[in-house]
Amino acid sequence: MPQMAPMMWLNLFLIFSITFMIFLVVNYFTKAPKKANLSSKTLNNISLNWKW
Repeated sequence: MPQMAPMMWLNLFLIFSITFMIFLVVNYFTKAPKKANLSSKTLNNISLNWKW
């Protein structure tokens, strides 16, 4: 069985690396961030009086 030349290993590594990076970037940008609605949520400010 013939062995691969070192240049072909480099090409294979670059192809898989570029494919992996494209996969990561596409997965990162597919979901839009959720906007927080502060007007619909009431924020309860609880003040604690410590006696010590």
